[in-house]
Amino acid sequence: MKSPPPVQRTLRIVVVNSVSGAGEQAMAAQARRNTALRIGLLESGYDIVASLPADIFLPERIAQIQPDMIIIDSESDARDVLEHIVIATRDEPRPIVLFTDDQDQGSMDAAIDAGVSAYIVAGLQAGRVKPVLDVALARFRRERRLLDELSDTRRQLADRKLVERAKGLLMAKSGLSEEQAYQKLRSMAMNRKLKLAELAQRVLDVEDLF
Repeated sequence: MKSPPPVQRTLRIVVVNSVSGAGEQAMAAQARRNTALRIGLLESGYDIVASLPADIFLPERIAQIQPDMIIIDSESDARDVLEHIVIATRDEPRPIVLFTDDQDQGSMDAAIDAGVSAYIVAGLQAGRVKPVLDVALARFRRERRLLDELSDTRRQLADRKLVERAKGLLMAKSGLSEEQAYQKLRSMAMNRKLKLAELAQRVLDVEDLF
């Protein structure tokens, strides 16, 4: 008997609205954009947990809600909004989608630098929402995977340098060969239930004391 497929958790999405003007025309345009976005999200099965204004309290609200994705709806220049978003996602990165009518290259570059996964110009139609979000989520996950791999590589190189330094210290102090020094470090690490790099750091720390 086949087991049922795993139930995928619905993405929890926060929508950030940036109104470019206070007149009736601007408010009506914003209302139409909000409606199209909400319809697109609901038809795609996404969970809209909050619709927030782009103000100074935005980072705090996002930290409290802990959404899986942030969608910014900004008719014009969204740089002020992005400043708040950068603060809110600095420690916990999330995929960010920006729907806008701003085609300025400088605005686009600023958005990408701020961590926006998808910058969509004049594309806020209900039918386009799901494919845009799917691509943004895939791109975000790929970038996070690459960053994690880069971080692991850097950590491995740093650990290797520590081991090499500790090995060289033992060779100089105890007259051991390179292989003997390495085996001694390895044995000490196993006896103390430490990683080799952790043991190497301790050896170097002790040397620094004297």
